[in-house]
Amino acid sequence: MTRNEPVSELLTTEADVDVIPWADGRSRLSETRFYWLATTGPGGGPHVRPVLAVWSDGALHTTSNPEAAKARYLGRNPRCAVTARTDGLDLVYEGRATKVDDEARLQAVADVYISKYGWPVTVRDGAFEAPYGAPTSGPPPYEVFRIVLDVAFGFGTDDSLAPRSTRWQF
Repeated sequence: MTRNEPVSELLTTEADVDVIPWADGRSRLSETRFYWLATTGPGGGPHVRPVLAVWSDGALHTTSNPEAAKARYLGRNPRCAVTARTDGLDLVYEGRATKVDDEARLQAVADVYISKYGWPVTVRDGAFEAPYGAPTSGPPPYEVFRIVLDVAFGFGTDDSLAPRSTRWQF
């Protein structure tokens, strides 16, 4: 069973202020449009790429052509990080990615992609089909990866949130 809510919320500083509630971090994470996915390459070095992602069923989801490096690297080592910049708060989301192939879950994720990005994906043979993808993503099919949280950080970038930078442990 994965945890969808943090078991602890801690300030990253010694300030005498309240933590940023996970509901705020989760909302910002789900509403932002652009993300960066970091995986580990075969030599142990970082591999970072821009991705689109959606929040569904308590986790972040992203896609990849199965031949793309990010999909191959996640297949070898599911540990990854996703980052996002929002107004006043930079987010770092660390967890483990698993490939989604359940048709009902894929359809639920597809519905969120359609709603958020207007990307007309359909579910077929355990992946997404689409008339187009990002220019660097290659042709379909697109595998879907569910990234389950281990820890997340919200780093405040303005005067009101900076002292409240928070670590959420899952």
